[in-house]
Amino acid sequence: MNDKTKLRWGILGAARINERLMPAIVGASNAELVAIASRRADAAAQTLEKYAPEQQNVRIYNDREALLSDPNIDAVYIPLANYEHAEWALRAIKQGKHVLCEKPMALSVAAIESIYIAAQEHNVKVMEGFMYRFHPQHARVQELIASGLIGEVRSVRSSFSFMMRPARMYRLAESVENGGGAMWDIGCYAIHCARLFFNQQPVAVTSFSKHVASGADISTSGIIDFGEGKFAHFDFSFERARRCEYEIIGTKGGIKCHNVWAMPTDTPIISWWTEDGQQEQEQLAPANHFLLEIEHFSQCVLDGKDPLLSLEDAKNNCQLIVAALQSVQEQQVVKGNALRMWTFKRKRSREVQNVSDSDDY
Repeated sequence: MNDKTKLRWGILGAARINERLMPAIVGASNAELVAIASRRADAAAQTLEKYAPEQQNVRIYNDREALLSDPNIDAVYIPLANYEHAEWALRAIKQGKHVLCEKPMALSVAAIESIYIAAQEHNVKVMEGFMYRFHPQHARVQELIASGLIGEVRSVRSSFSFMMRPARMYRLAESVENGGGAMWDIGCYAIHCARLFFNQQPVAVTSFSKHVASGADISTSGIIDFGEGKFAHFDFSFERARRCEYEIIGTKGGIKCHNVWAMPTDTPIISWWTEDGQQEQEQLAPANHFLLEIEHFSQCVLDGKDPLLSLEDAKNNCQLIVAALQSVQEQQVVKGNALRMWTFKRKRSREVQNVSDSDDY
């Protein structure tokens, strides 16, 4: 594959996230959109017409397996319902396809371990789709921290929320055990970016949730203890005004990222202050983190390099999410071996099974 300049992509589902990802694949300098599949009649064609109408010769499949069997596809993007991610990632890997899977990679650590083993056996790259990590504003935050500006990081607060619109209520249709609710949708971002600024594993987590009738959480808040007096506070909700930010406090000052999910036309803003009286608000150039994610993963495959976000990172994030869910369920702090080894007990798990539900995720 080293003689190629573009990675050939297939999209495994007609989900709404294609509004962002499909133009990113089309616009990436090292990627080519080859096919899209959906098990719903005409959904794939309609999605292509809506989000990339200028594209010609893109193959349309009404069968996901048919797309995976296409020898002219190098990599697939998986935007399916959360409980389907692990199953279809494994199916794609076994067909020799590289995989960019929308977050969360899976609902259990065991499933991610299976994906890791399969990826090694079939020599393919797999990455969890946390697109925000590819926006330059986060590299700038890390640069400021590395400079010693705010001293040693002692706490991180991540807050993600928006009012759920009626058209998006399907996110609450499944119980949290089956990947529904705020935790698996936006909470995984809050926990992921909280972890980003601590170079150590957590030792305890406690969290609290409000649930709806389906068993999905609509709001969750919690604290992660990283030891040595270092804490991360996370808060996310589908019933609060929009908030998408994180704040880092060190021993000498603090840094705030005002819009983690910055859209391509947004002007990213980072502000910082120090105890000796310095303070500044930086405006960065707009950037499309979806496009940068696609270009990064495509180049990693073309060059045979490992992606920025490893499966070990995916496993660690899932491990902490599952521990936070355990804390909610048992109404107590989760720590020690339970934090590292506990797996959420699902009474009616739909992960890594053959299912036939909508891919409108």
